Amino acid sequence: MKKSLLCMAVLAAACANAAMASHHAHDDRWYLSGAVTTNLQDDARQTATTGEFGIGLGRFFSPEWSFDVNLYSANAQFDNVRDLNFSQYGFSADLRRHFRGEESWWPYLKAGVGMQRAEEEFNAFPSPNSPGQRADNNFAFDLGGGLQAQYEHFAMRLEAGIRTVLDDQSRVARDANSFSDPYVTLSLLVPLGAKAVRAPAPAAPAPAPVPAAPPACETLDDDGDGVNNCIDRCPDSQAGQAIGPDGCAVPLTIDLRGVNFDFDRATLRPDAIATLNQAIDILRRNPQLRVEVAGHTDLCGSEAHNQALSERRARAVFDHLTANGIAATRLVGPVGFGESRPLEPTPQTSPACRSETNRRTELNVLN
Repeated sequence: MKKSLLCMAVLAAACANAAMASHHAHDDRWYLSGAVTTNLQDDARQTATTGEFGIGLGRFFSPEWSFDVNLYSANAQFDNVRDLNFSQYGFSADLRRHFRGEESWWPYLKAGVGMQRAEEEFNAFPSPNSPGQRADNNFAFDLGGGLQAQYEHFAMRLEAGIRTVLDDQSRVARDANSFSDPYVTLSLLVPLGAKAVRAPAPAAPAPAPVPAAPPACETLDDDGDGVNNCIDRCPDSQAGQAIGPDGCAVPLTIDLRGVNFDFDRATLRPDAIATLNQAIDILRRNPQLRVEVAGHTDLCGSEAHNQALSERRARAVFDHLTANGIAATRLVGPVGFGESRPLEPTPQTSPACRSETNRRTELNVLN
């Protein structure tokens, strides 16, 4: 009874220390263990306190939990007949709950199950086979607790517990259904293999830079047409185009109002030559301009006749421009529009249909 109370006191101390524990990093390598134990033996066995030896294999699966399998043996002698033994050989699987703190040692609790083989010798005198022997395999479980100390290359455990064996076949304790053996164990744990190098925790990402406020559209003019992006409806204007207030190209016509023709004629008059020379000067000063050379007529005569006449008039202007150094590649046409685009409506009856305003040529800017 006193032996059991001693082990329970060790367990109580381990539980008290557990209340102050916290999480800690762990070594998850498999380890080998060797143990020496003082087995206090149940009084019902009528055996003396004995030494016990064990080996095991275990591993931490988290900072708080470890699992071990162990083999152990004890060769207890009877109190009264020291020549007879009550040997115990066992296997156990033990689960431990560890309560880690910041220190290099911490408390834990243990629960285990296994099998224990009993080889009990007894006096069979006067039989010539004395001493006799009983051998049985029995279910066993134990509860315990202790302290584990962690060092650089090994660890140690100091543990106390009670192992209960469901053995009801004893020749010495015939009325016993089980034995409960208190024990105190000192174990050495040696890890297997090299310790894993843990990658350092990733540094916290730098805060994302606060994006600069985009410039106001009133200050931008991406296509360089003089109209800011806020109101520019045509943001892909080309250099050299005439641009309206909405940023879009607008059609322009170089004024050839003085280039008129006599009625039903396509020959340039002297006054028309002077006006055309002014247009030539404009084209020379703006070499990026491309123009359409277009001819028009009044409403007198048939539509087919007027169409042909407008084409001849456009040809006359086209030839004069190229003859005076304007490259044909800058000119589109000549194009005749006949009577289809009058500037002023007039009746088709003579002489009112003879509008000089409608008898004209135009240079329509294309860019």
